[in-house]
Order: sequence, then structure tokens, then C-alpha cells
Amino acid sequence: MHGTNRLLQALSPRVREQLLAGARSVALPQRYLLTQSSEVTHDVYFLTRGVASFVIALREGESAEIGMVGNEGMVGSHCLLGSYAPVANCVMQIAGAGFRLPASDMKRLFDESAEVRHRVLQGTQQQLLTVSQIAACNRLHNAAERLARWLLTAADRAEADILPLTQESAAQMLGVRRTTVALTAGSLQRSGLIRYQRGQVHIVDRAGLTAVACDCYRITRAMVDCLYSIP
Repeated sequence: MHGTNRLLQALSPRVREQLLAGARSVALPQRYLLTQSSEVTHDVYFLTRGVASFVIALREGESAEIGMVGNEGMVGSHCLLGSYAPVANCVMQIAGAGFRLPASDMKRLFDESAEVRHRVLQGTQQQLLTVSQIAACNRLHNAAERLARWLLTAADRAEADILPLTQESAAQMLGVRRTTVALTAGSLQRSGLIRYQRGQVHIVDRAGLTAVACDCYRITRAMVDCLYSIP
């Protein structure tokens, strides 16, 4: 398995080995469902590669992404804080790999180890703050700003400038129509910022795309960059 997980790396070697003793290395294909809304979470995940999205799906058939996670944290931390089931699905947006650990084992370590608790809560706080920022972004910023923000965030998590992305999945992430995605992506492409074809987006001009993106990109990236900086 290639790559590392920043939360795991922030733990001391002894505690990290203790956590990984009960974990299993797994491949995580695109569209793999990590946690499901309204369902009990049985496993937590530490991504080492790939990108997962937290997506709210409404009864009316509409959906929108409220957060994203890569190798900086864990999926399933909500089950450590109480008995409520998640309200969002967490699905692999870009295929990758990671470690899967039974939630019961993670809860035991969380309760017993102040170090594990400290690091997990740092990552959980970042996720909660990001959800708040993206909620405002989805309401207040236009499609071009939001698509630019999404592409840059996904590229940061994937550590790549070529991303698998269909118009349908982009529409679901941003909570807009496919025609809106087509028009917006077309505009970014004509400006020389991206190249979009056959379900793939290639970021050609990162600086230019950053200029188009709303300030939410800078804010959420800064939160991820400073994760685990406090001992």
C-alpha cells in the first residue's frame, strides 16, 4: 500500500502500532460506501490514498457535498462521540486505499488513550468547521467559484492534477443541474484553466483556478494544513 495517513503519523509509534494491530489494509474503489446515512457505523477508515465525500441526499432526489476527506483524517469519527447515526453518506469519490478498523476497537482506544482522543478530536473539529464553511459556500457562492474550489480541494487530497469527474457526479456534489456544470466547466476550459474530456478534469492553470475559486478554498485548506501541529 502506498501513502500514509496524517492522523496515524501524528500518533506516537507505540500507540500507532496498537491501533493498527486490529486494522486491515483495504482497497477502496470509486463509489465504495464507507458510511451510510441513518445506519449504524460498524467500521472506521483511515485513508492513505484517494478522496471520500460526505454527501447529503434528500428525499426529493437532490444531493450536495458537505465535506471531503483524504489522508489527513479518519472516516467514522461521529460514532465515537455518541449514538446518533450519520446524516450523510461517505463515499469514495476518487479510488484509493486505507486501513479499516472495527468501530468497537476504535471506541475502546478512544476511551482509553488520551493521545488517541486528542488527535481524533483535532481531525473531527476540522471536519465540523469545514462542514460549516461549505454550508455557507453552497448557499452564497456561484457555480464557477464552487466548482473551482471543489477541483482544487480534490486535487490537494488526491495529490494529483488529473481527477476523474463526470458532469453527473459534479452536479451531485455541488447541488446544481448537469447543464450548469457543463456551462461552468466549459467556461473554465475556454479560459485555459482546466481541460475536461471523457470524464476527466486536468487542472492546467492552478494559480488561475485559485483566483476563480471562492475564499472558502483558502480557509478550508488552511485548516487542513495546520492539522496536528499542536502536540
